Amino acid sequence: MVSIPAKTAVPRPAWLIAGILLIAANLRAPVTGVAPVLDMIRSDLDLTAAAAGLLTTLPLLAFAAGSPVAAMVARRYGLERALMAALLALTAGLCLRPAGAVWALFAGTLLIGGAIAFGNVLLPSLLKRDFPNRIASLTSGYALTMGVASGVASVVAVPLALWPAGPGWPLALFAPIVLAAISTAVWLPQWRARGAVPAPSPRTASGPDRPVWRSALAWQITLFLGFNSLVYYIVSSWLPSMLHDAGYSPAATGSLHGMLQVASAVVGLLLMPLVRRVRDQRWLAFGVSALSVAGLAGLLLAPGWAVAWTVLYGFGGGASIILGLAFVSLRVGNAHQAAALSGMAQAIGYLLAAGGPTAIGAVHDWAGGWTAALLICIACACTQAVFGLYAGRDRQLA
Repeated sequence: MVSIPAKTAVPRPAWLIAGILLIAANLRAPVTGVAPVLDMIRSDLDLTAAAAGLLTTLPLLAFAAGSPVAAMVARRYGLERALMAALLALTAGLCLRPAGAVWALFAGTLLIGGAIAFGNVLLPSLLKRDFPNRIASLTSGYALTMGVASGVASVVAVPLALWPAGPGWPLALFAPIVLAAISTAVWLPQWRARGAVPAPSPRTASGPDRPVWRSALAWQITLFLGFNSLVYYIVSSWLPSMLHDAGYSPAATGSLHGMLQVASAVVGLLLMPLVRRVRDQRWLAFGVSALSVAGLAGLLLAPGWAVAWTVLYGFGGGASIILGLAFVSLRVGNAHQAAALSGMAQAIGYLLAAGGPTAIGAVHDWAGGWTAALLICIACACTQAVFGLYAGRDRQLA
């Protein structure tokens, strides 16, 4: 791995880790908290079904567009400053989104999506640069905080929107500002650090003259993450509607939606010790994909047991995300490659995911139910398992 100059060394790693975990906590909560109150937003602002669906799709498009840009900005201004800019943009978006006007709702959502894209791409690179021997444990840690925060956002969204003394759904959308403000304050000491993503030395086997886009392994990791993102955002977007059609109350659907987020995070506590012990993770990747298939099949065949199937899918989908993020750091030789691979995987993955919720909504309307939609999700999860067998091999980008 390329050595980092002494001036970029972190004098207080515990403070840096706290900042990393807090940034991670912002990477889902502002998005997942929208689904439980989407019907309220649609009714209050008189949005069409297509416009309401765009609120789910727009962040994913922003993720895809912002991901390739993030590594370039980090190389120019430094990882720390790029992440601070992302936190400031996130805060601005959270203030704008609940303003009450339709244009503010969509502009704020777009700004939030772009900010989250930077965090998604740059955190694996930061771990590769500053904590190369602790990638598995820290990936698990930030995935846990990401999932718990998003779960809390989903669970409290409806109660906040229905709070008698509150303004309604704008309070639910504004609530993540608390976490964003705390994260910005904790990250502020890193502003003076200028630890840019270092360029590989001429001796590095996979430097700029061998772009990750030409690597078969990079594509295998990208498609493993991509198909998982596609299914995850379909389920995250439509699970409340699936459960409502199965007879669950709005409060129960919100709770189960939150349970999905939490389950997707806590699985990392069991997964990452296994990742550290084995260098070849093929069967881990296949196994967690199989959990996703089982959870989706359960929702299709026995929706009355939705609690069990939601947790099972959450375990499989969450473990796949955590494992894919670990692959981004484990399969590269330096922080430059980590940023490039992360940008590629996030861009392609979210581009795949962006059309998923809208397409599945159309399939539901055409078929008159969720059977065809869930069968499509099962097929995508099976495809993910195949790519996992390749991405999990003990190899590095060539």
